[in-house]
Amino acid sequence: MQVIQARSVRVWLLLALASVLAGCGINNIPQNDEQVKAAWGQVQNQYQRRADLIPNLVETVKGYARQEQETLTAVIEARAKATSIQVDASTLDDPQKLQQFQQAQGQLSGALSRLMVVSERYPDLKSNQNFLALQSQLEGTENRIAVARRDFIAAVQKYNTEIRTFPGSIWHKVMYSDLNVRESFEATSENADKAPEVKF
Repeated sequence: MQVIQARSVRVWLLLALASVLAGCGINNIPQNDEQVKAAWGQVQNQYQRRADLIPNLVETVKGYARQEQETLTAVIEARAKATSIQVDASTLDDPQKLQQFQQAQGQLSGALSRLMVVSERYPDLKSNQNFLALQSQLEGTENRIAVARRDFIAAVQKYNTEIRTFPGSIWHKVMYSDLNVRESFEATSENADKAPEVKF
């Protein structure tokens, strides 16, 4: 009888302990880590969408602006470099690889900006329906990239805060020490805080 009561007490203690642990944030760290990975996936998704639009945009511009070959080549090369650097959720802990990815995407953004300036010189191109549709899609994609980056930054902030504050820091040391602080998204250009000059 005492053995049965002792087992009952142990079972009740385990159940009580499990319910206390379930409400104390023990799962916050892995949940936040998964949110960071999902947010990063959305950033990559939007960059891929932009990369997919570029060949059509370049082909449309080519027909109107043959003498702008240097700009078109720069866009194509920047796209190739940006799509060659792959950063997935497993390499988010590598700040150097993340910075390389950001720099390549920044170069592509710069090349696209120059392409849009070139398009201003060609009134026929500016009125071409294909060009206008692609330009609109590209602008929408740039907005989506900004939103995806914002969401990624927020997810990284939430995750990093969780593993650095109480009680998350305790759970991090005890159970999730293999999960490191995540690097956030940073501007890749030294002059990112200044608006670019556009001259016609």
